[in-house]
Amino acid sequence: MMQLFNLMIEVMLPLALLVGAGAVWPLIFRDAEVDVLRTQLNRLVLYVFYPCILFAVVSNTPITADLLSVPLLVGIGTLASGALLYVLLYMSPLGRGLTDPTRAVLMLGGMFGNTFNIGAPVLMFFFGRDAVRYAVFNDMLMTMPFIWSLGVWIATRLGSHEKPVSYPSLWRILLSLPPLWAFALGFTLQSLGLTYKPLVAAANMIGQATIPVTLFVLGMTIPWRNLTPRPEILTAAAVKLLFAPFVVACASRLFFTPLGEAQYASALEATTPAMMTALLLADRFRLDGAAAALLIGWSTILFWFSLPLMLTLGLIR
Repeated sequence: MMQLFNLMIEVMLPLALLVGAGAVWPLIFRDAEVDVLRTQLNRLVLYVFYPCILFAVVSNTPITADLLSVPLLVGIGTLASGALLYVLLYMSPLGRGLTDPTRAVLMLGGMFGNTFNIGAPVLMFFFGRDAVRYAVFNDMLMTMPFIWSLGVWIATRLGSHEKPVSYPSLWRILLSLPPLWAFALGFTLQSLGLTYKPLVAAANMIGQATIPVTLFVLGMTIPWRNLTPRPEILTAAAVKLLFAPFVVACASRLFFTPLGEAQYASALEATTPAMMTALLLADRFRLDGAAAALLIGWSTILFWFSLPLMLTLGLIR
């Protein structure tokens, strides 16, 4: 009980305050152009803050089999969630009456979690500051490759039905992302034993802004005035928050005995709410952006209740 109380105060409270600050900002500063501000802050995170924290973590982290089990297990949960959502949204009464752009974006949102910006603070609470490495390697070795391959396939083939050739090359997009190059540079320096501690410390200091800024933007993204509890939205949120960590926990017990820190970290990563990239994919591939925003909002709110439940059930510890 004391651990749960400390979790609420040390982690969930600051997360809620940052998201809340983003929610009330347009109400206090009415001259703020929300869409412009959100876009610029997202760019700042993508091009400056996030690459710095990636470089700092990766250049200081030896790659082990235990570490690699995290993207493996979370990837299993991601694929299982996608399969279940496909059945629910495309082959059951739940999806009846929904358009394909809505089905596809809910499928994407229910598959991919906010494993760094929300997952990292929770990981550090349970396992210490070095546990941020689990979120970093999961993002770079599972989430990013899956989103820009399987995720784009879902968006174009199941959602918009537009031919992929109408968009820029996915490889060109992937190779132009600064986080990928930061990860590669950090990995190279670590592998060659050339890690320069002062440079790592400098990058880490800059990268500390990643989570606060992203959560602030998340608060501006959630459609607070239109949080209609639609069945398909809540179902997708339940798959992301409850089904995915259950699958990861089962896979951990199937493949790893005894369970270690990395396996519990994997289940924790799977508990995270829908990531904001679902909205980016919706905008880029003409999917249902309103449904994406609703899913991000509801899953983020319900995460405050599902995480304690997962802790009570012993899926994370």
